[in-house]
Parts: sequence; C-alpha cells; structure tokens
Amino acid sequence: MSYSPAAYAVLQALYGLIPIVLIIGFLKTRWFKGVLGETMVKFAAKIRLPAGTYHPIHNITLPTQEGSTQIDHIFVSRFGIFVVETKNIKGWVFGAQNQAQWTQQLFNTSFKFQNPLRQNYKHIMVLRATLDVPSRVIYSVVAFVGRSTFKSAMPANVTRGWGYITYIKSFREEVLSEAEVQRVLATIQSARLEPTRATNRRHIKQLKKRLHPSAQKKCPKCDRSMVLRTAQRGSNIGRSFWGCSAYPACRAVQSMT
Repeated sequence: MSYSPAAYAVLQALYGLIPIVLIIGFLKTRWFKGVLGETMVKFAAKIRLPAGTYHPIHNITLPTQEGSTQIDHIFVSRFGIFVVETKNIKGWVFGAQNQAQWTQQLFNTSFKFQNPLRQNYKHIMVLRATLDVPSRVIYSVVAFVGRSTFKSAMPANVTRGWGYITYIKSFREEVLSEAEVQRVLATIQSARLEPTRATNRRHIKQLKKRLHPSAQKKCPKCDRSMVLRTAQRGSNIGRSFWGCSAYPACRAVQSMT
C-alpha cells in the first residue's frame, strides 16, 4: 500500500508519539511513584542527616509468620531507631490517627488508601520482635513527599516534604549506646531478605494472597474462620484485627501484623 507524502508524514509523527505515550504512562504508575518517593527521601537524608550519626538502611524486607513485610527506610542512631514510611501523593489528604483509611482528593476525584500510621505500626512490631528492643527506642515517621496538602490535623510524626528530617533531628536524648547501634545494624542486615526483584515479587504475591477476599484465616482456638473487625473502644479504638466468627462463644483475636 502506498501513502501520499502528507499521509506518510502523519504516520511518522504518530509513530514518534508512541514512545512518549508509553513513557508518560510509566511515569504515572503506582510503582514508579513509590520508587520516586523513596529516592527523594534517600537523597534528602544523605544531604541533611549526618552519616556518622544516622545510619540509613533502605528497602528492607523482613520475614514474618504470614510471609514478609517491607519497610521503606530505617535510620539507626544513638537517639533511636526511626522507621519511615514514604507516601508520594498529590492533592488534598484527609485522615485521622485512628481511622483505618485516609482519603486523597485530587480535583473532583477521591481515593482511599491505608492509614500509613497503621501500616508503619505493623512494620515496627515486626522490627521490634526482630531486634528484641523496647518500644521506647523505635519511632514511627510518615513522609509525604508529593505535592500534597493536609486537610486534617496530623500528629507530629506525619510530615510533608523534608519535615521528616526535622522530626528525626528533634530527638536529642541518647537511648542507645554506640555498641547497641552497631548491634541493631548488624541484626537488621542479617535478618533482612536479599534485596532482589525475586524477593519483591514474592512479597507482592504473598501480600495479594493475604488481602484477597477468598483468603481464609482459621481461629487458633476453635479452628473456625476469622473475620476482620475494628476495635470500637479502648486504647486500640479504630484499629483493625482478626476476631473469631464464633464470638462471643470464642473470643480469640489476632493482630493484623
């Protein structure tokens, strides 16, 4: 089939647009946004957190009873162990400390996402068990690095931009000795799964399996199915947990960690 010079020029222009469209689509993927956010956190920390004081470990996958958990960043220092969860999100952000899900509003569209404080709580519980250290030396930090605006009052450890660095540096009381710092670093490096694509694929596969509606958890006491519930009172109000479907005859519960 032959084309006129004008048609041929149009086809060439269209073919030239294909790579651009593919690149734009790739840049909008959740995976790329996550990687970009983590890279921004690493870059800022390298510049603003003194290397001799704060020891960074990035992209950590730790084994758990249900598979594995992934932690974006850990900064170990004499002033504590800081576990940072990164969120690269645009638009308005609504949420409360005890809410299971927060809301991102972008123009006239809103999206739900897991409360990052809860997400990081699970990370901290796994890390604490791995290190066998008291909870008072581990701090949770959430870093929003996208062009977002908080529309709800946020606790001090939920930050925007490079605010997570200011928050980390605000802790000046030494809670670990230099020897303990080195032990913590060695333990994390020893316990973490190898940082490869294969490890990441396995983690994602396990995560999808755990979150799939058909996934059935069995009660450790009576072997009946467990159902997802939310605490309505007490210090854990708003926090999700697994409870036995036979309640109140069976009161067995399991955490989401």
